[in-house]
Amino acid sequence: MNKIDKLKEMIKECNNIVFFGGAGVSTASGLPDFRGKDGLYKKKNKYDFPPEYLLSSRCFYENTKLFYEYYKENMNCLKYKPNIVHKVLKELEDEDKLKAVITQNIDGLHTKAGSKIVYEIHGTVNRGHCIKCNKEYDGKYIFKDNEVPKCSCGGIVKPDVVLYGEMLPDEAFSNASKAIYKADMLIVAGTSLTVYPASGLVNYFNGKYLVIINNDKTSFDEKADLVINDDLVKVFKNIK
Repeated sequence: MNKIDKLKEMIKECNNIVFFGGAGVSTASGLPDFRGKDGLYKKKNKYDFPPEYLLSSRCFYENTKLFYEYYKENMNCLKYKPNIVHKVLKELEDEDKLKAVITQNIDGLHTKAGSKIVYEIHGTVNRGHCIKCNKEYDGKYIFKDNEVPKCSCGGIVKPDVVLYGEMLPDEAFSNASKAIYKADMLIVAGTSLTVYPASGLVNYFNGKYLVIINNDKTSFDEKADLVINDDLVKVFKNIK
C-alpha cells in the first residue's frame, strides 16, 4: 500500500480529525511564505530594518506610519482564493470527519473556503480593531489606501494579527490545544514545525494517527505514524 492509500485508509477509519497547517497550505494559492528561499524574510526591502522589526508591536506603536507602509505592501492577502487543500478540508468537515482546522496562516483562506471551526493562532489580516475604543473593522477598510487607518473616534486601527513581541491569542490557542488533545487523528501539513509556541501544539496529541505532510523533514517526523514528503496539492488531489 502506498502512502496516499494509507492516508486515505486512516481518514476513513477516524471520525475526530484535526488539521494543523502552516504556510505551505497557502503557497498553492499564490501567497509567498515567510522563511522559504523566496520568502518575505529573504527578500530585500527598501527599509533599514528587518521584517521582524517592521512587523513588531514595537514598530506599530513607535512608528505607526512605517509599520503600515510595510504591512500594506507585504501582507495584503485579500485577493487570494482557497486552493484544493482548503476545499478538501471543507469537504471533510461537511462529512463530519474533520472537527477543527488550526492554522498559523493569517490569510483567512480556510474561512473563505467555508470551514466553520477554524482557530487562527496567529490572527488574521481580515479584521482589525481600534486601540482606543475597540471598534472592529474588516481587512478591506485597513488596506483601502496608503494612510494609517483611523477609527471614527480618531483612534488608530490595529490589525488582528499577532505581531512580533506579542503573545498568541489565549482563546484560539486554548481551543486548538483542546481540539488536538481530543482528536483521534492529527494531520500536520505545510509547516516546518520550527515556530514556537505553535509547534508545541503537536505535543498535545494523544490519539491514534499522527500524519505529517511537508516538502521537507521536520523534528517531529520520528513521532509520526505516517510521513509524506511531497507537494500538498498533489497529496490532497489524490485523497478525495
